[in-house]
Amino acid sequence: MIYLDNAATGGFKPASVANAVIASMRSCANPGRSGHRLSLALAEHVFACRNLLSEFFSGYGYERVVFTRSCTEALNIAILGTLHEGDHALCSCLEHNSVLRPLEHLKKTKGVEYDVVPLRGGKLCAEDFRSRIRPNTKVCLVTAASNVTGYMPDLAEIRSAVPARVLLFADGAQAAGHIPIDMKKWGLDALAVAGHKGMHAIQGAAALLFSDRVDPEPVLFGGTGSESFNPDMPAFYPDRLEAGTLSYPAICSLFEGTLFAKAKMTGGAQNLLRLTAALKDALAAMDIEPFFEPNPCGIAAFRHKRLPSEEVAGILSDKFDIAVRAGLHCAPLVHKALGTFPDGLVRASFSPLQGMREVNALTGALRKL
Repeated sequence: MIYLDNAATGGFKPASVANAVIASMRSCANPGRSGHRLSLALAEHVFACRNLLSEFFSGYGYERVVFTRSCTEALNIAILGTLHEGDHALCSCLEHNSVLRPLEHLKKTKGVEYDVVPLRGGKLCAEDFRSRIRPNTKVCLVTAASNVTGYMPDLAEIRSAVPARVLLFADGAQAAGHIPIDMKKWGLDALAVAGHKGMHAIQGAAALLFSDRVDPEPVLFGGTGSESFNPDMPAFYPDRLEAGTLSYPAICSLFEGTLFAKAKMTGGAQNLLRLTAALKDALAAMDIEPFFEPNPCGIAAFRHKRLPSEEVAGILSDKFDIAVRAGLHCAPLVHKALGTFPDGLVRASFSPLQGMREVNALTGALRKL
């Protein structure tokens, strides 16, 4: 199969990542929860991964790197642990349901209010965030890259447009590993990272990084291996937010995936720009409408002018053995903004480890379709 669903899960893992996962399973123990030599050795590797992620994203220290099983979980911790009754939040219409649904839950259960910033000319305008700030606005939530169009908002510009007291949280699911993310330079107070996409790790590898301006309350409670006498969760991070056993194989994959992304990011981004540009050029000669510009995240969504998106994806899979994703991509508001709701779009998403072979296969199939 020609796999073009890398924005959902990266389909091509470096050998270093696969080898690290296998090695971690051969030396299995609970990192840091016991005092024996193996547990302590694994804890040191977990510590090294925290340090690496903090350095890679220009974060705020290893203790403010929390491992999660998904970017969705990381965003839930940031949102549910920060917003309380009486607070107001802003988010963009580009956001994934992992942002929209926690906000809606807080609206219904705690009276938290939120507003959605629309697109203007297909882009987010920093002034539209500024104009919607209220006295009780606590957080702005903006994706670092749209999972539908590949568009990357200027987070630093948005940061400069809103008051310093307002926190800025970013969903890095699609951007992490593809473009350099500098939390301090961009003014990010929290960054949620999916390991299994551009970071080349396995599913179940993710993290939340946050600044010293953010003190999320725990949303999960249980053992941490520290302060077991305390009926409450520990007051210090990362233990406060990491109840239960960490997935050591996932963390090992994230460590190696980060090293790979660090070494290959520039070349990978250039390759994805080339592939998405080639696809857009090819679509211009067909009965297909593109909803993307060439981008370093490898995302290319389009609409056939006569066939529903789900039908196009089904034909590509059944007749041509090409995997894409159709529909709303868990981001309904951006489809409403684009005028593609409720049918959605077909999304092809490339890996930096792919090439023109995959572009030619897709364009050839679309011509026959």
